[in-house]
Amino acid sequence: MKKIIVQQQDFDLSTEVRHARAGNNIGAVVSFIGTVRDLDDGAILKMWLEHYPKMSEKALSAIADKALDRWKIGNVTIIHRVGDLAPNAQIVLVITTSKHRKSAFAACEFIIDYLKTQAPFWKKEYGEHNSKWVKAKDETPTSRWD
Repeated sequence: MKKIIVQQQDFDLSTEVRHARAGNNIGAVVSFIGTVRDLDDGAILKMWLEHYPKMSEKALSAIADKALDRWKIGNVTIIHRVGDLAPNAQIVLVITTSKHRKSAFAACEFIIDYLKTQAPFWKKEYGEHNSKWVKAKDETPTSRWD
């Protein structure tokens, strides 16, 4: 099963894990939650996440398909939020399930690496006196998965 959602409202980890585990003979559930960071020590009031609905959902689905093809995993859940988000708010959830932990961990890490670099989302940070678009960057290139 593959669950891909882009939404404004928050998500609940316990609920999503319960859904990911349903109807699946699994031995491992791995999850990742990305949150809004305030790297400017309180200077960020909010972050705005923008996307093109059809494009972002298609990109997330393609990333999930790559993980499903590469590892023996059961379910994949990707929930990505858009709109106004406060510091420490949840932005993204990735859940993978499998019979064995190594596949679940690898697939989850793969998905988040690709999501950070390949998914079409744009972030704008708002401070008290200014705003700026955040450049897409990630410390882990996806080339390590080739």
